[in-house]
Amino acid sequence: MSDALAPFARLPEPPYYAVIFSSRRTPGEGDYGAMAERMVELAAQQAGFLGVESVRGADGFGITVSYWRSEEDIVAWRRHAEHQVAQAQGRAQWYEHYELRVARVERAWGGP
Repeated sequence: MSDALAPFARLPEPPYYAVIFSSRRTPGEGDYGAMAERMVELAAQQAGFLGVESVRGADGFGITVSYWRSEEDIVAWRRHAEHQVAQAQGRAQWYEHYELRVARVERAWGGP
């Protein structure tokens, strides 16, 4: 994969699912960076995980999209014990507000 494509998840042909997590961070870092890295590492070990793309602006607004083979795989990830700890910590400490959406990807294409 070229460096230009590094931030893009390498995904199979659709259909698959996207979990879209939009959030606004609270001020301060705490252990957020370490926990975010751990969640990506842990998600990558789960059945059905296909990839992730994530960005965050200087104003604290960010979007992370994780891609999954099935809705069942998404539910299993949501119920993972370590992920639930991170979710609770996020609600209590790291996020002013968040929205989570799940979508089925029917078509996908890209270009230069």
